[in-house]
Amino acid sequence: MSYLVLARKYRSRDFESLVGQEHVVQALGNALTQQRLHHAYLFTGTRGVGKTSVSRILAKALNCTGADGQGGITAHPCGVCDACRDIDAGRFVDYVELDAASNRGVEEISQLLDQAVYKPVMGRFKVYMIDEVHMLSNTAFNAMLKTLEEPPEYLKFVLATTDPQKVPPTVLSRCLQFNLRPMAPQTVLEHLGNVLGAEQIQAEPGALRLLSRAARGSMRDALSLTDQAIAFGAGSLTEAGVRQMLGAVDRSHAVRLIDALAAGQGAEVVAAVNDLRGLGLSATGTLEEMASLLQQMAVVQAVPDALDPADPDSAAPVRLSALLPADEIQLLYSIVLHGRAELNLAPDEYSGLVMVLLRMLAFRPAGGAPAPAPARPASAPAASSPAPAPVAAPVVAPVSAPVSVAAPVPVRPPMPAPVPAPAPVRAAAPAPVPVPAPAPREPMRPAAVAQAPAVRVPVPVRDDEPPAWLDEQPFDGEPSNEAPMSLDDFEPDRGEPSEPVVAPVARRPLPADPAPTLHVPTQMGARWNDVVMQLNAAGAISALAREMAMQAHCLAVETRDGTMVWRLIVEREMLRAPAQCNKVQSALSELLKQPVRFEFESGQATDTPSLRASAERNRRQAEAEQIISNDPLVQSLMQQFKTARIVPGSVKFH
Repeated sequence: MSYLVLARKYRSRDFESLVGQEHVVQALGNALTQQRLHHAYLFTGTRGVGKTSVSRILAKALNCTGADGQGGITAHPCGVCDACRDIDAGRFVDYVELDAASNRGVEEISQLLDQAVYKPVMGRFKVYMIDEVHMLSNTAFNAMLKTLEEPPEYLKFVLATTDPQKVPPTVLSRCLQFNLRPMAPQTVLEHLGNVLGAEQIQAEPGALRLLSRAARGSMRDALSLTDQAIAFGAGSLTEAGVRQMLGAVDRSHAVRLIDALAAGQGAEVVAAVNDLRGLGLSATGTLEEMASLLQQMAVVQAVPDALDPADPDSAAPVRLSALLPADEIQLLYSIVLHGRAELNLAPDEYSGLVMVLLRMLAFRPAGGAPAPAPARPASAPAASSPAPAPVAAPVVAPVSAPVSVAAPVPVRPPMPAPVPAPAPVRAAAPAPVPVPAPAPREPMRPAAVAQAPAVRVPVPVRDDEPPAWLDEQPFDGEPSNEAPMSLDDFEPDRGEPSEPVVAPVARRPLPADPAPTLHVPTQMGARWNDVVMQLNAAGAISALAREMAMQAHCLAVETRDGTMVWRLIVEREMLRAPAQCNKVQSALSELLKQPVRFEFESGQATDTPSLRASAERNRRQAEAEQIISNDPLVQSLMQQFKTARIVPGSVKFH
């Protein structure tokens, strides 16, 4: 006699034995009892949650005739009549199961719908069950739309899919949709206990917990794993055997890692990973077990009585939840989840696991205690508790007198009153001007900034007043000849009053750019420049090799044993890499038709092809600016408009 696997042997035969789908059982049971039957049903959900079982139970409920042959539509099929037995055995003529994954074309659907015009042969209803309906083609869906919307009164459609998003909305709108949920681990554990009790097989509670978690909400997966565990354990289920079969990581390893992370012990973390490597345990399984443990720790902190005290695995999260604050548990949980996705990118999974765990140590709050800090007494001053890190924040000076304010407004830190600045000293080479620290001032109220009296100076009327854009910073860092305006530039007018203006604040000079490398032309530099230009024109070098040649300063050229030796200075170490040197040497050897070797010396490069190109660009730019300045039309415009000038940097040569 052939063996029947547990998933098929213990398939639900009626609604009462259907596990974990009470919401579907209630809806279908009420509909069958009240005879409110729809013509199309759609069952969705992940694999192994009971979609096919519900379809068969529904077909039996529609066609059951009772033990005496006089029954009708019922929510409790008898299971002993011909219709119930034939549907369970898969030989009922009026119940057709079609696999849409292998019959997805319009021809198969058309052939099925052609038989819909014939009434049932043996039963009360014809039931067409189409599994994985989302695999049907668009033409197949379109072919069944009309029949699906208005089928004969004796025809019922039952559709099942694991991906309802791929089902067209036109089909969804014609069906009653029921979403079968993944089953909770506790539900799976209880059902496995009942099945193994019926099979008279001894099983340890720890083994059942492992199987229920490994099922991921699928009862069929749980029963298939149980079959495998029975074969692995030779008829018995032990926790050690099931853990070895699944390759699951013992929770003690995750507890050890969490303890080490809470104590900040990097050496213990690395030692724990080495032990996992020695045992051959999975890095992915380790992070998965840590994620489960951290999730339980967070739940315990939020709801202390949430875990089952009878579960032996509940003691660890309760103890560990007191070692870490809630925000750090959330951070570690997030790092674990992202770390699982990064293991495939690491050189090997154990080095990736080490980096994920060390990242948890690196992102711990600086100086933070493992446990949450006690609350500060209300009477203690704010400055007495040390902060974990200095935070820059505006400091409000003490208020010497009460200030009445109409409405709360954002207050900026007090600023020194505007002081006229002397004309900046122009030097040949611009350099940063140190700004002296302001003298100590008395504390000011925050409102003093808004209440400070403005300097009232009448605006003089001048015909040659420069435009506003002359007050801006010089373009491209060019030094400006105009001195900043001060109060002495205005002459008070005792006549008509004018609008008050506030004296402008002197601008701080921009920091000078670093002095460019001085170009000192040499005879060897000109020779090297000619050679590099020939290589560039021929396209013999590119990318970093070309950059190495452009940044090289030639000191001398010698011939040793038939090899031309070029002594060069290349300041950037990256450009002196053998890969770039070999490319340039090969190209130069082909150009000069003799062997070439480079020797590098230390020093500053003052005559490189790059510096020569930069000097040439500067010369052409100066010539272009001089041509514009000497243009008669430009000179005429500058004489006509006293404030006109050529904006520096706006002249470009081509």
